[in-house]
Amino acid sequence: MEYAWRGQPEREPLLPSRSQRRFVQPPVSQHLQPVGAQSSRVYRRRWLVLAVFSLFGFMQGMVWNTWGPIQNSAKQAYGFSSLDIALLVLWGPIGFLPCFLFMWLLDKKGLRVSTLLTSFLMVLGSGLRCIPVSDHMVKRWLIHIGQLFNGFGGPLLISAPPFLSATWFPADQRATATAIASLVNYLGAACAFIVGPLVVPGPNNTLPLQNAMDSHAAFIRDRVQAVLYAEFGLISLGFAATFAYFPSQPPFPPSVTAGSQRLSYRSSICRLVRNCRFLMIAVAYAIPLGVLGGWTGVLDMILTQVNVSQVDAGWIGFWSIIGGCVVGLAMARFADFIRGMLKLILVLMLAGATLSSTWFTLTDLTSVIHLPLTKGTLYTSCILIGIFLNSCVPIFFELFVETVYPIPEGITCGFVTLLTNVFMGVLLFFLTVYHTDVSWMNWCLTGSCFFSLFLVLCFKESYDRLYVDVFVSV
Repeated sequence: MEYAWRGQPEREPLLPSRSQRRFVQPPVSQHLQPVGAQSSRVYRRRWLVLAVFSLFGFMQGMVWNTWGPIQNSAKQAYGFSSLDIALLVLWGPIGFLPCFLFMWLLDKKGLRVSTLLTSFLMVLGSGLRCIPVSDHMVKRWLIHIGQLFNGFGGPLLISAPPFLSATWFPADQRATATAIASLVNYLGAACAFIVGPLVVPGPNNTLPLQNAMDSHAAFIRDRVQAVLYAEFGLISLGFAATFAYFPSQPPFPPSVTAGSQRLSYRSSICRLVRNCRFLMIAVAYAIPLGVLGGWTGVLDMILTQVNVSQVDAGWIGFWSIIGGCVVGLAMARFADFIRGMLKLILVLMLAGATLSSTWFTLTDLTSVIHLPLTKGTLYTSCILIGIFLNSCVPIFFELFVETVYPIPEGITCGFVTLLTNVFMGVLLFFLTVYHTDVSWMNWCLTGSCFFSLFLVLCFKESYDRLYVDVFVSV
């Protein structure tokens, strides 16, 4: 069999019936010859490609979450309001508006061109934020525009990990590679919870003299500027590495489906919007993860209402995302070894997310507290939310691709991430209106987790891509 490497004319591969694909098992007697299976090859450079791509995912998440953890300091240093903080977080989902353009570019031009364009936009955005100007209004506009350009990096960096893993990694490493490439974005956001409060001092409202307060605000601005320069330097370094070496694909595909023909861009979009099973599982992913993204971006604002300090809020946000990354990677590695268990993993994770978010909501109420409010309960409940929801991301991505194969991975996950950011954008839009008391966001998070769990329980899983890899390659 000759591999029709990506970009070849469209032809739909013949697939077995859905009942046959429900559980993947190699056939006892083969009627199809495994022609071309020996053409598959795995290259060590795949880890370098994954590392460079992951660097941009890490920095995109870190830049996006720069301002939420230091919102109190930014208000004193630059005169930001709560509306400014909400808008700075909102630029992330707004950056997904050209998502279909990035999906088309990934499908037509490949991984290298798409990554170079994305990294260039991130360099431009982080550079604009660093321009030293004394006028606070001009500086505010530069920061907002820079955050928007960083948001433009999201469509590729969040939706392309399954495409990268399918292009470079064999079937028994795909979920792991997807987990690494997708979760580093959350890891970057987690590090922003630590770097910001540790480098940038909190506001000091006890200074009696105006000159002392002005001096403290100037010191805060200098420390913020140092963070912006550091982020700009790391992104520029990654752009240089990508320009020097970042191939779109290996000479030979790592698996049968990696080299198989896929549907065209237009046909893929039409099939996705008509596939009710896919739309069900896409909504099950998009609503809770979209709400979680907006909720995490203003976590400091939420916890401030119950007298949690900026540093403590940063540590809570950090450990919640770190826990999700660690557990998500472990679940993805488990899914690589024990195939056909994606739905079961999601049910367990979403059930845990529903319980932990309910616990946090009943603890964090500002008017009436139903459960004991201590630092330990806040830490535990919030960290559990991050662990259960963030660990779902790579599992959902793999289930999307398996459900709609032979639609290309980048188009499938790009569609889903766009939907996720639509829900995040709606949530943050309401935040710009109702930003005085933000406890309502906790109830949104709890309800979204419960609704997602219901949809996943009703979903009937199938493993189309995995069946083809096992059936043809044996």
